[in-house]
Amino acid sequence: MSNREDTAVLATDMDGTFIPLEGSAQNQRDLRVLEQELKRHKIALMYVTGRHLELVLEVIQQEDLPRPPWLICDVGASIYQLDSSSRYVPLEAYVQQLQKLLDGWTRQELVDRLSPIGEIRLQETEKQTPFKISYYCDAPQLESLAMHVRQRLSELSAPFNLIASVDPFSGSGLIDLLPTGVSKAYALDWWVKHERMSPQSIVFAGDSGNDLAALTAGYRSIVVGNADPSVVAAAKRSHLDAGWIKRLATPTGHATTGVLEGLRHFLNQH
Repeated sequence: MSNREDTAVLATDMDGTFIPLEGSAQNQRDLRVLEQELKRHKIALMYVTGRHLELVLEVIQQEDLPRPPWLICDVGASIYQLDSSSRYVPLEAYVQQLQKLLDGWTRQELVDRLSPIGEIRLQETEKQTPFKISYYCDAPQLESLAMHVRQRLSELSAPFNLIASVDPFSGSGLIDLLPTGVSKAYALDWWVKHERMSPQSIVFAGDSGNDLAALTAGYRSIVVGNADPSVVAAAKRSHLDAGWIKRLATPTGHATTGVLEGLRHFLNQH
């Protein structure tokens, strides 16, 4: 697939984007149509998600989703490749890249240094990776605790970024620490270079704030119809400011349907 200029890869967020919305028969139908379109045009699929590997595998089974050859998980803190035994294994070259970013720090060292902040609680083991440290906290305290943790990271000169969010399912506050600069966009950019792909051969689809960096990284991009209006506006503004023409699709269809509409939009440009 290397150096192809036509669409070779659909890289897509999962929740709110590729996964059919609950109760949407249209999304369910369009999932099957989307699979057919990918096969017909020989387009590879890649999930780019905040989910950890176990949650990705769980939803693939539950929703009968296609199993792509590549996964970017943990908001960009891990990349997996499907091996000959149909198991997802970490991409070793990316592991080495993230180790360089940590500049000698280990996750345990940082966990120990943050342990005096008693209001943050480490998430379950399966939600942790060597390069992502995840905490729970009470949602009303999220903003102040995030500020406290950021201050501590600065004092320690620790090469980590903080992402604060609220779990839409449980309502808990979430604090994720990733190596500085790491995001979905960082991981996708690294993978594109590693695989010697042409950036023009990638279409990226997303719906939320943590997709914005990838939606505005120069790839042809799809912002599905259920995206927050602020994400749509920011993507449009960024593409306009960069002078990118015909690289952004904003379909009206929600989630899976929007991905299908957006992909067809770009396929019809050829």
